[in-house]
Amino acid sequence: MSNAVFIIPKAALLVEAINIIETIFIEISRDGDPQKGGQIFQDIQGVVYEMLLSEIASSGKNGQFRTPRHIIKLMAELVQPQLGQRVADPACGTAGFLLGAYQYVMTDLARKKGAGLTTDEDGFERCSASVAMTEQVKGILEKSFFGFDIDTTMVRLGLMNLMMHGIDTPQIDYKDTLSKSYEEAGQYDIVLANPPFTGNIDKGDINPSLQLPTTKTELLFIERIFRMLKPGGTAAVIVPQGVLFGAGNAFVGARKLIIEEAELKAVITMPSGVFRPYAGVSTAILIFTKGGETRQTWFYEMTADGYSMDDKRQKIANSDLPTIVKQYRLSSTHPENFTDKKQNCFFIEKTDIVANDYDLSLSKYKEEVYEEIIYEDPEIIFQKLNALELTIQKELKELEGLIK
Repeated sequence: MSNAVFIIPKAALLVEAINIIETIFIEISRDGDPQKGGQIFQDIQGVVYEMLLSEIASSGKNGQFRTPRHIIKLMAELVQPQLGQRVADPACGTAGFLLGAYQYVMTDLARKKGAGLTTDEDGFERCSASVAMTEQVKGILEKSFFGFDIDTTMVRLGLMNLMMHGIDTPQIDYKDTLSKSYEEAGQYDIVLANPPFTGNIDKGDINPSLQLPTTKTELLFIERIFRMLKPGGTAAVIVPQGVLFGAGNAFVGARKLIIEEAELKAVITMPSGVFRPYAGVSTAILIFTKGGETRQTWFYEMTADGYSMDDKRQKIANSDLPTIVKQYRLSSTHPENFTDKKQNCFFIEKTDIVANDYDLSLSKYKEEVYEEIIYEDPEIIFQKLNALELTIQKELKELEGLIK
């Protein structure tokens, strides 16, 4: 709490604030069936932060906008973190990804115990945290989640967020993971991240272990995440779609890194409305495993995430998220089902990607289907136009007569 400032001027206001905080804790502690009000896994700190951003109208500055919870849940389902694995986020914000990994681990433990699970509003299975929580499990979880951020306010929010959800000693540090002060490499089994992609870092501050010839944070974070992973570790990271096809040396180098020195398992493109109202940029999820060999990469074109694509982002029935998880898991056992490039998901061979200068844009490989439209003979169209014109002229004369 160093440099914290206490700005509540009146005792009555402090009492009111404490009462509100107590109410929040009561909501969180109502563990149980998520459909009956259980809030143990709700990222209340993230919701509050998002509300504050909207109030001060500075969302998106330095890339600081909250990743939607349903996208975090999707990414956790795709990488499937397990109890005992070390999970990290190099730009953690309010620690939403760490909370999402924690949520997945607890649900997976409950599933393995045969406990009853429910389906949440986004179509994912969820459980009560108490079903699988033991002292041994809690001790392992305390040593499993690691976050870093360069904003002291984010560090405080992230620490408090995990504390409020049962992680008593969170490991979230104030650190710039792109700078010379960060030296960890090969430490983590899972990295989940949505790093800021709206700026540059001073060239003199960049860690010398990062070899990409750029100061763009969206590219440097890809290399940082790759280097944070243990051999065999898996990352799911959100990038702007420009990273998928950018022609500069650094763009090509970043893509080459995760294709040649890792197994690039999936590229999932997302529509531009996912980050509204804070940003309208089109994004994609990259999933890669360090040290594997890329033979082919699975592409999926997400068209709906369960929410409207306007600034209101209201819940709708149409969602690709459960389908993405199901199809992604099926792709590892039945790759022969994903050869049709006319569909919204398919495999592309590494040789084709390399031949296209490591281009990962889905539109480069998808085969568009155009329905043939059969038009009438031009003479018939002209006859109909002449008949229409004669009818209009006749009606205009009748109208003129009525006016007279």
